Amino acid sequence: MLYRRATGQRYAFVVIAVTFFALLVAAALRSAPSVLILPLEAHFGWDRATISFAAAVGIFLYGLTGPFAAALMQSIGIRRTMIGSLALMAASSLASLWMTESWHYVLSWGVISGIGSGAIAPVLGATVVNRWFATRRGLMIGLLTASTATGSLLFLPAMAWLTRNGAWTPVALAVGLAAAALIPVVWLLMPDGPAAIGAERYGEAPGTPPPAENRRGAMLAITTLAEGMRSRAFWLLFGTFFVCGLTTNGLVGTHLIAYCGDNGISPVQAAGLLSLMGLFDLIGTTASGWLTDRYDPRKLLFVYYALRGLSLMALPALDFQPTGLLLFAVFYGLDWIATVPPTVALATRHFGEAKAPIIFGWVMTGHQIGAAVAAFGAGLIREQTGSYLLAFAIAGAFGVLAAFAAMGLGHKAPAFAH
Repeated sequence: MLYRRATGQRYAFVVIAVTFFALLVAAALRSAPSVLILPLEAHFGWDRATISFAAAVGIFLYGLTGPFAAALMQSIGIRRTMIGSLALMAASSLASLWMTESWHYVLSWGVISGIGSGAIAPVLGATVVNRWFATRRGLMIGLLTASTATGSLLFLPAMAWLTRNGAWTPVALAVGLAAAALIPVVWLLMPDGPAAIGAERYGEAPGTPPPAENRRGAMLAITTLAEGMRSRAFWLLFGTFFVCGLTTNGLVGTHLIAYCGDNGISPVQAAGLLSLMGLFDLIGTTASGWLTDRYDPRKLLFVYYALRGLSLMALPALDFQPTGLLLFAVFYGLDWIATVPPTVALATRHFGEAKAPIIFGWVMTGHQIGAAVAAFGAGLIREQTGSYLLAFAIAGAFGVLAAFAAMGLGHKAPAFAH
């Protein structure tokens, strides 16, 4: 394998690059249902609530898989876990080409893709950074987190273009082939840790022994959850991240294209707005990682959640004019998932370096539960009232509440070196 020829701490950046692209593909798969809503409605005659339910299932399982995937990475290794999840992602997308019933869509794009993409999620980034970096962790977490949101949004115009004539199958084919193409890359370039190439973590003194590995697998995820549930910090992290999911990929990521369609904006134009958000998220979330290395993460979370909530409340007042939508896309993109680096930092501070990825996996489950609630709930609200206005107002109010909840987390010395 190619990585066996490489030595030294700098190989950590090769690992970051492979992880970055894997997260891009997984995020693109998770965002694809947002461009499939209208084509599936037209092709199969399924209602929006049914289609939204499949998206909600996928989002929920994406989050629920995270802590078990983090434990699995400690048990069988990062490389094997990534290959298995990429295979599931490719299989679910390609198998959907033959679907004819709505439950086929729930099974392929909901259940199987949710489990597959759940292992290649922000919890993968937390595990990789903790295993490969002793310093600059906040910056690396920010970069990998940015890839998740960037993949969710950056490829949306291309996927929307593929559906321009009402066809949905080109999107499934593109996502499936992209996931399959990454499997040999991970096989060749992704060692399980620095010890596999005879190196230490980046920034670590030579000769430092590698951290002890825990091979209890899924049981470790359960015992870590039980420990976390006894802590007030866990529930505050879980609750605020529930709101994070509610206000990002669950609501905006899933329904903004359809919301814009209700206001006379074409799917390609609306996807362009999401793509612009993805571009600015790459800047905002990487900057958030840099800030997390230097400032109190609780205060960062307060700012992020408060501004996000207020922007969601303001969106309907913009009347969907080009200038207002452009400003919303830039502003919201900078804040899209900037919450991850400070949340990972707080998990590490309260639960320790070894357990932090698994704790973050469970916190990420809260994120995806919130996203699933918004994905289904906003579709249901739209079905019942004919408008998304109430859904965006509720999400905005939750964002403001989360800002104040974040300040309830105890303050400790910084865990991420700089």
